[in-house]
Amino acid sequence: MRQAERYEKLITYFLEHRPEAETELAYTDPYELAVAVILSAQCTDKRVNLITPAFFKQYPTAASLASAKHADVFGLIKSCSYPNNKTKNIIGMAQGLIRDFGGVMPSDVDELQKLPGIGRKSANVLAAVIFNKPAMAVDTHVHRVSARIGLTLNAKNPYQTEMQLIKHIPEDLIPIAHHWLILHGRYVCVARKPKCSECGLTGICKYYLNEAVKGEKRSPKA
Repeated sequence: MRQAERYEKLITYFLEHRPEAETELAYTDPYELAVAVILSAQCTDKRVNLITPAFFKQYPTAASLASAKHADVFGLIKSCSYPNNKTKNIIGMAQGLIRDFGGVMPSDVDELQKLPGIGRKSANVLAAVIFNKPAMAVDTHVHRVSARIGLTLNAKNPYQTEMQLIKHIPEDLIPIAHHWLILHGRYVCVARKPKCSECGLTGICKYYLNEAVKGEKRSPKA
């Protein structure tokens, strides 16, 4: 199957079966999403969503967080992974947002990465979710799913995956395609044992087709 055909079939499938897809992080404004995205690193969205209600009640704005004490913030987020580093990052993000951008979240991916705790993946999430920019955030789910299906070829890192995906996905669909791949990896194409019996993409999936061939070779002849 040609690469272009694989992408075409994938896009057609998701447009039909998941025409709406969005982040599972709970937020009401760009500041809240930035905090949630930083907290979500190596932590489930479910856990982050348990933490943030009390956190945003205590720190409803970037200005209030910018002047917060490390110990107070740590106490609110200690149930997530790497709370010490994340405390530094979210306070630093708030301070940078106030100091360098007047409290207004920038829409440019490069500008977003100037904020502490905001790497390329997080910047792409913010640009896509808040500003609907054609930014493809690549986390472990997107990286894994893209390789398994065959959307990427020999992509050794998230950046290479990102570059290959945006080359083939129409610009206007990149923001939602990010969520398609994340959610597919989170609930169907899971890391250890993908749920191929529940997947509607087996007809184009290199992993599945290779496993099916192996299964045929292993099965005894009649």
